[in-house]
Amino acid sequence: MGTGRQPGTGSREPGLRRSIGLAGLALYGLGVTIGAGIYVLVGETVVRAGPHAPAAFLLAAFVMAFTAASFAELSGRVPNAAGEAVYVKAGFHLNWLTLAVGLAVLIEAMIAAAAIAVGASGYVAQLLPLPGPALITMIVLLMAAVAAWGIRESVALAGAMTLVEIAGLLVIIVSGIGRDPSILAELPASLLLPVSDAAVVSGVLSASLIAIFAFIGFDDIVNLVEEARNPRRDVPWAIGISLALVTVIYVLISFVAGTAVPVSALAETAAPISLLFEEFTGFPPLAINVIATMATMNGVVIILIMAARVAYGLAREGRLPAWLGAVSRKTRTPVRATVLVAGAVLALALFTPLDVLAKTTSGIMLCVFFVVNLALVRLKMGGGPGPEQGFCVPAIVPLAGAVLCLALLAAALFVGA
Repeated sequence: MGTGRQPGTGSREPGLRRSIGLAGLALYGLGVTIGAGIYVLVGETVVRAGPHAPAAFLLAAFVMAFTAASFAELSGRVPNAAGEAVYVKAGFHLNWLTLAVGLAVLIEAMIAAAAIAVGASGYVAQLLPLPGPALITMIVLLMAAVAAWGIRESVALAGAMTLVEIAGLLVIIVSGIGRDPSILAELPASLLLPVSDAAVVSGVLSASLIAIFAFIGFDDIVNLVEEARNPRRDVPWAIGISLALVTVIYVLISFVAGTAVPVSALAETAAPISLLFEEFTGFPPLAINVIATMATMNGVVIILIMAARVAYGLAREGRLPAWLGAVSRKTRTPVRATVLVAGAVLALALFTPLDVLAKTTSGIMLCVFFVVNLALVRLKMGGGPGPEQGFCVPAIVPLAGAVLCLALLAAALFVGA
């Protein structure tokens, strides 16, 4: 596919290294999802939805589940980096739409990384009292260096950081529930949307668009398909594992936050997880600040890795300048693409507010997911075979995914999210 020269076809250009197994893929997805979401946006979600914040996360997860299943099949049908763009190309064969989707994914990823970098600076500031712009610059440049280091090293480091950040969240959940186990009786009510209360419904829908941002991750996994050892088997499993685990974690952490901490306190803090840790455990927040810093910086590096692969894939497909498709002989990573992406992320992080970054990311992502779901519908309608020994879903799944993405976007716009 495409016009770029591919390794192994008479070219001496180095290719991406296939070195990631199922554990690495799943930890990659968990790391970017958790770092992008709960550490940065739990406060904003609870402020908008109040005690029904778990419902906002559950609604976002329900919408994303159909799209995640579509991505799982498409990763086997079209196993290329720049996943969304090549999926749309396979489904519609429209060059302009392929380029538009590829650029939208690239822009969405850079905005998302910028949002997480801003969130990370709030935690780093608790440890290192420097001006916000200086901290943001340090974070982006350091994580860009990690992203360019090497995919095996980057994913291994991200995986280790992911385990630490999950442990930090589990401590908060267990401490929050352990302080008053009777609050579990309120969990079912927090998951149900009181449709007769327009104000609550509006708040949950508004929060759900923010919560969508917190599920960035499964779509990033497919962009490592050219670096996975067994992509047809492992990528679908990694998508399913990461989506299921983060949904449970998000629902529980937002539940204990919404029932035990004043909304005003969450609205005023730049480090919501640190506030929750101190409130529930009574310990100084130093340890959780370190963990939260690792989590959010982990989110930045993982999205930088993904965005660089998107730029690399588009360049190899002839959609972007060919020099962006170069792979370093030393690190076997797309260093030029990584540098370009990091520069754009830094500019966005320095000059755009966090809530605007998050809402913009979610809106773009829902539009892209809508088109990708339709691409799979088109492929299935065309009657072509599914991926050999790969994951497949009925046609109703991508169709439902497209409808739900469009419905959530429309509802969020209607309530002014």
